[in-house]
Amino acid sequence: MPDATIIQLIADYGVGDPAFAEVIQKLTYLDKTIRVSAISVPPFSTIATGVWISQFATVNPFPGLIIYSNTAPRIKIAENTYKTKYGHLAYTKLDNGTIIVAVHVGYCFSFIKDKIKSLHLVNVANEGSQFRSRDYYPDAVIGIAHGDAKFIGEEIPIDSVLDLPKNVIAFVDGYGNLKTTTRRSQCDISVGSKVRISCNNALFEGVVADETYKIEDGEFSFAPGSTGGEDRFMEIWVRGKSAWEAFNRPHVEEAFTIEVVK
Repeated sequence: MPDATIIQLIADYGVGDPAFAEVIQKLTYLDKTIRVSAISVPPFSTIATGVWISQFATVNPFPGLIIYSNTAPRIKIAENTYKTKYGHLAYTKLDNGTIIVAVHVGYCFSFIKDKIKSLHLVNVANEGSQFRSRDYYPDAVIGIAHGDAKFIGEEIPIDSVLDLPKNVIAFVDGYGNLKTTTRRSQCDISVGSKVRISCNNALFEGVVADETYKIEDGEFSFAPGSTGGEDRFMEIWVRGKSAWEAFNRPHVEEAFTIEVVK
């Protein structure tokens, strides 16, 4: 076990929800030497969860980092998830040493799918509690942190992880920028091109930009953002304003279109 263990907790409990405090209390009760940091994602959004699992796991990772996520829509998605009844807890360890323990449902593992060498079920109860991420899962997370192999269960196929949809809103940041699931390498529109951006029954003209392209105040842009590592995710943003407000406050996982103005 490394000198310091930091658990990055990602869940859809809601900003300021005491559920975070209960889970953190349970984790630190089991191991008082760990530190826990928490982030909230929108309710039931496995895409937003997947974004932040990927970001924390691949950008500035370090020995002793464990990502523990519980976003688990309480719906049965048998066609999308391996052996699911509302999702089972799963485990993987990336080549950079980061350990990820997350409910395998929807798109939670999709953003790191190309980096997963093996994926395993976690040997822990998934039913019997209304709050399994507090009552059951922390025991497995801390056990895995301590190297206890009994919690690593059956290997499951990587192709049980869904591929990402391309043009979908992934997260709304504090400035109202719309982070998307489209990577820079997937954007085949050249920098400087004028485009129409359509989302949530709103349509605006903007421009494809990068770090070298200057845009004016109030101008819409489709440009690489700060998430995604070497192949960053594109963002819809408005210089000096909120793209989220401009597009009528779209929900995370809302689809959008980009069309070149001819």
